[in-house]
Amino acid sequence: MLPQTEPQFSSSTPIAQSTIKIASFNLLNYLAPPDAYYDFENIYSLEQWQKKQRWILATLDAQQPDIIGFQEVFSIDNLKALLLEAGYPYFETIDTPIVEGDFIYRSPVVAIASKFPILEAAAVDAESEAAQLMGWNTFDFSRKPLRATIDIPHIGATDCYVTHLKSKRSLFDDPLPDTITPADTALSGFIRQRLGNWGSAMQRGSEAALLQLAMVKRREQTQYPMILFGDFNDTLSSSCLEQLVASSVFGMSDSEIERLIHFYCLYDGWELFTSINDDASQPRPATHYYNGKGSVLDYILLSQEFNAGYLGSLFEVSHYHTEDKHLVNSSFDIDGYSTDHAIPVVTLSLRQ
Repeated sequence: MLPQTEPQFSSSTPIAQSTIKIASFNLLNYLAPPDAYYDFENIYSLEQWQKKQRWILATLDAQQPDIIGFQEVFSIDNLKALLLEAGYPYFETIDTPIVEGDFIYRSPVVAIASKFPILEAAAVDAESEAAQLMGWNTFDFSRKPLRATIDIPHIGATDCYVTHLKSKRSLFDDPLPDTITPADTALSGFIRQRLGNWGSAMQRGSEAALLQLAMVKRREQTQYPMILFGDFNDTLSSSCLEQLVASSVFGMSDSEIERLIHFYCLYDGWELFTSINDDASQPRPATHYYNGKGSVLDYILLSQEFNAGYLGSLFEVSHYHTEDKHLVNSSFDIDGYSTDHAIPVVTLSLRQ
């Protein structure tokens, strides 16, 4: 056997970076003209589209994320070309939008871009048997989640999941059958909204649970670290999503949880940051505003390899930034065709 020696680095030998930045980016109707999103009137002019493109490039240049999960992508090739220009040679998506009448686009998709090699990309499928046990005869994600296995410096192959969960918008666009709703028109609208909102919540919660199941089974098989980011369309504390970051199991002892379950848990990037920094008292910035009220809908969740509270972790969350100038202090000339979501950015630093 050859004797072990310290590696010798020449001045040209690349040294892996010690910080990694990850962002979740809802692009809001990213569709190049002359195509339309949802309705034939929703078409960007060339000037509006160029302004949106410039804003995206400027945001990426300012934040410099290494890995980005995108939502609301219609024009896949345009985004891929834009990101290549911005310094992201690796790009993947696993689905295509629905196109009606050759130019009206519906059902945008998610995508991922990386400065590090993407080793594999695949759609996350809902396990049908589990869905049936939950009461669904058939089940499909409203938008297919994407898994990209990325070769991240120091830590190696890491499964990065991008999701865009079902919105709170009513599940029903059309009036319900007369046999269901009351005769009074106003009351009928009230019932349709209540049923439709609950239907959306059921879909969203089921998507989260089935995505988590797929992630756990993949983790069991590969042992790879996990990152989940995206537009969750709800708060993590909601009954729909709270299980994504739950770290306890009813009836299981603390020692069993510590030994097994924590390996499969996900941790909110913001919570990991505030737990080791003095910013814990600062309010969490909203990522979306509706009727003047802010809420956090966009998240970056990480497995224990990025949790400083775990002795074996390789990275810690050293900074958490919410890019929201375009929402709270916007300039129309710059931000007029940006997005209605803020952009969470997590900085991971190699632990010493």
